[in-house]
Amino acid sequence: MLVFFAFVILLTLTVANDNKLTLFRLKKREDWFVDGINLFFQGILIPILQITVIYQLYQHLLPNFQSSLNLHPIVAFCFSFVFVDYLYYWNHRLFHTRWLWYVHQVHHTVTQMDVLGTSRNTLWTSFLIIYLWVHALFIYLLQDSSWYVAGVSLSSALDLWRHSVFTPKPTSLFYRCLSPWLILPQNHAWHHASSGTVGNYGANFKLWDKIHGTYFECDKAPDSLGVETKLSLTQKLFLPFNYSQGDLSL
Repeated sequence: MLVFFAFVILLTLTVANDNKLTLFRLKKREDWFVDGINLFFQGILIPILQITVIYQLYQHLLPNFQSSLNLHPIVAFCFSFVFVDYLYYWNHRLFHTRWLWYVHQVHHTVTQMDVLGTSRNTLWTSFLIIYLWVHALFIYLLQDSSWYVAGVSLSSALDLWRHSVFTPKPTSLFYRCLSPWLILPQNHAWHHASSGTVGNYGANFKLWDKIHGTYFECDKAPDSLGVETKLSLTQKLFLPFNYSQGDLSL
């Protein structure tokens, strides 16, 4: 529910703001279609697969471990919000290597920070993201997965915000409280910069980028976003094998 409300609130605020609504009007029909089908795929279909097919797969592979893990609620929350976030950092960096960039480049065709473009990907990219497999695994293993799911929901809501145009002002208290540790929209915008800025791979925390030397600091958003590709609509959805130059560095 948190993710749904975050999406509705961010979308409503965008539509209600004339300047930000203009960004929606500038979107190409192809981008609307790709974003829409991916939001359905990642927002509805993938969660269903997690609690059905993938969950049943673990029942088959690990029949004696269902509900075998009893964690304190805070520990369970930290597993999803902190530990899995670190795993995702490396997962994301792998997407920027020469082996997986051709799949991930579709996400970087976004030319404006847009909550609707959060899930823009090739449709089968979700099967290469650890969230699909790790979340289903912990839900299967935990006796009480409610706090783990709460961490998942918060991460997903922050992901929507991180891809939106609503960036906190550097002079605000909100910015000063969150900026030292949390990846903000302006930080993630630099990850999408057309200039090919290397870094800011983290989802929730800046700590991982800072530890591994991939953090790029800037209070304001870059002048332009997105990489240019010659991908057709079919390639964007299924077979993005037309290699483009982009951020291919670890």
